[in-house]
Amino acid sequence: MPDSPSRRDLIRHAAAVAAVLALPFPLAACSPGAPAAGAGQPDTPKPPTGPVTDDERLALWVATLRAEGLASPDASLGAAAARVGELAAGTPYKAFTLDAYIKAGGDPATEPLEVSLTSFDCVTLVESCLALARLAADEGAPTWEGFGREVERMRYRGGVRTSYASRLHYFSEWISDGAKRGLVQDLGAELGGEPDTRPLRFMSAHGDRYAAFTHLAEWEKVREMERSLDGSTRMVVPTARIPEVQDRIRTGDVLAFATDIVGLDVTHAAFAYRTSDGVLRVLHAPLSGGVVEVTGTALPDYVAAIGLSTGILAARPLWG
Repeated sequence: MPDSPSRRDLIRHAAAVAAVLALPFPLAACSPGAPAAGAGQPDTPKPPTGPVTDDERLALWVATLRAEGLASPDASLGAAAARVGELAAGTPYKAFTLDAYIKAGGDPATEPLEVSLTSFDCVTLVESCLALARLAADEGAPTWEGFGREVERMRYRGGVRTSYASRLHYFSEWISDGAKRGLVQDLGAELGGEPDTRPLRFMSAHGDRYAAFTHLAEWEKVREMERSLDGSTRMVVPTARIPEVQDRIRTGDVLAFATDIVGLDVTHAAFAYRTSDGVLRVLHAPLSGGVVEVTGTALPDYVAAIGLSTGILAARPLWG
């Protein structure tokens, strides 16, 4: 029961486009060859040696947040989510699990909810860490159903899951939809972001690469969704500006890595993570490296190394 391919599919397909354009290396950090974590950083979370089942992790990780005083609306949700990311370090990357039901013959008109704590892709790591942190703040014993509800309200437009097309496939809409509902605060303007109003058409323009689009109705819904986003402004903090504003980014802030690829908004999602040496790094689930990890490079250098990168989108998690 793990991740989501549409946004993850975007990432894989973005890498394919990059190859066609003969980039020096793939642009998406969720794609092969992207910037990887370096060795020897001061406090990289260690791979998990404890619980290995979803239920065991749910119980222990909630208990850990509560014991450490992170399971309270008075605490930082971002810090709590990043702590879950630390606990998840070493967990394997697994792509395209949210679309597995379609490949198995399921109908995308009725999308099931897939969740996991034992494998992640870049976006499901973000969703799962935030969902578990919110769940820990609730009273009573944590349940898998409660965890699923928290994931669902982030993953789907308006928090309502219906068909494949109801999923927030473009991560910039994941941020804007969450901001409308008090789940995140968009930091783009505050950090000096510049507007990106290019139309998003990547999915409908590459329909042959999405299993759901063998069902024409879902392709049409996605195409309609893309057009509904026309005029929406994505505030991208340019790569060159990141060193100037990185001190205003906190551990647990959600980052998305913007791209110049035609029709696409971002190629990767992650958490900001400040290590004990004061350096702002990236906590993420990359395909390159294959496990949840913290980058050895600082955020500005990490972004600069991504092909066709234009900067970052940033959002601060709210209890909602």
